[in-house]
Amino acid sequence: MSDEYTALINNTTWSLVPFSPTQNVVDYKWVFRIKTNPDGTVAHYKARLVAKGFHQRPGVDFTQTFSPVVKPVTVRLILGIAISRG
Repeated sequence: MSDEYTALINNTTWSLVPFSPTQNVVDYKWVFRIKTNPDGTVAHYKARLVAKGFHQRPGVDFTQTFSPVVKPVTVRLILGIAISRG
């Protein structure tokens, strides 16, 4: 958990803001997983901090959503253009 928390802080994934009684506070939970090697031995332990966003209401708690997703085809296209132009 400490590695995941440190990564969130270092990447400025979120920032702590003062509590306001007029705003809906999004709860969270830790999700733990054990990653194993093909032979069944433990490779490493993973922990993720997950927001329970299902309590939010559109237009009240947020106005826009954004998910930074890039398709592999787009990455190949951009890299191809960059290489062709030197």
